[in-house]
Amino acid sequence: MKTLLVTGGAGFIGANFVLQAVADGLRVVNLDKLTYAGNMQTLQSLAGNPAHVFVQGDIGDRGLITRLLAEHRPDAVVNFAAESHVDRSIDGPAAFIETNVVGTLGLLEATRDYWRGLDEAAGKAFRFLHVSTDEVYGSLGAEGFFTETTPYAPNSPYSASKAASDHLVRAFHHTYGLPVLTTNCSNNYGPFQFPEKLIPLVIQKALAGEALPVYGDGMNVRDWLYVEDHCSAIRRVLEAGRLGETYNVGGNSERANLVVVKTICAILDEVSPLENGKPHESLITFVRDRPGHDRRYAIDASKLKDELNWSPAHTFESGIKATVQWYLDNKPWIQNILDGSYQLERLGA
Repeated sequence: MKTLLVTGGAGFIGANFVLQAVADGLRVVNLDKLTYAGNMQTLQSLAGNPAHVFVQGDIGDRGLITRLLAEHRPDAVVNFAAESHVDRSIDGPAAFIETNVVGTLGLLEATRDYWRGLDEAAGKAFRFLHVSTDEVYGSLGAEGFFTETTPYAPNSPYSASKAASDHLVRAFHHTYGLPVLTTNCSNNYGPFQFPEKLIPLVIQKALAGEALPVYGDGMNVRDWLYVEDHCSAIRRVLEAGRLGETYNVGGNSERANLVVVKTICAILDEVSPLENGKPHESLITFVRDRPGHDRRYAIDASKLKDELNWSPAHTFESGIKATVQWYLDNKPWIQNILDGSYQLERLGA
């Protein structure tokens, strides 16, 4: 059975990846620090499953990483571990540098040393896959798309920290020969997402009949990617991607934030109408824009399609309906992760 060391595997994307990988017959050693966004409830279905080994710890703990690599002998490392919310990075950028830059460096160093000790066949087959974001490219105008050759121009502390980690991964390939792969994805959504992000935040506030905050004029555009599609893309890059290469992963679903919010409102009007009979759209409230808010992101994922024959299985319409229904069916999951540190308030003002 193939073994993966997955970092950040109790977070939103990482946990979805772990669930998918174990279901497909892989063994996963799951390392997560269990900060506010790491949630063991997401992995509850794997309790007692010998194909899933959970370890609480930090990717910056070089000794721990070295021990896990030596003990479990993984065939690949998949790095999801990251501080990931732009608004939080505005309030506290230091944590983003510590985890996303310093932590990634420690993980790379330990992985390099482990890889050097593998026999020839295992060394050739080994992979280090780094999961990143389209935000490293900065902001687009009204036209055009990010490609793998778009110059980096990060505009937030979060995206700057991810850009730095991307460069470290590239440097470890070119300097030490470490067999790396990098994926830069667009905005993810789907089950198990921490409710500070736009889609789950809007769903929770709409269900409670509260104001739905929309930054600025609501016309900031993102390419929305259903999380299960993202996970399948990572698996495809892991198995067939060219070493040292970057692959952009997109959902072919550009939508303005205001359109996303209105779409959620329309779905809830059908499946969970407000008691006062008003449309959920009446709850939309425009608030002061995020500092340095990038206007538009859009991914050109043609390299991934042409080289590796991957395309998203979900449209935005099918994905958003499935997502809303999941949150309706799993209200206790949300309530259980809300605590004194976050209660659906705005961050990064």
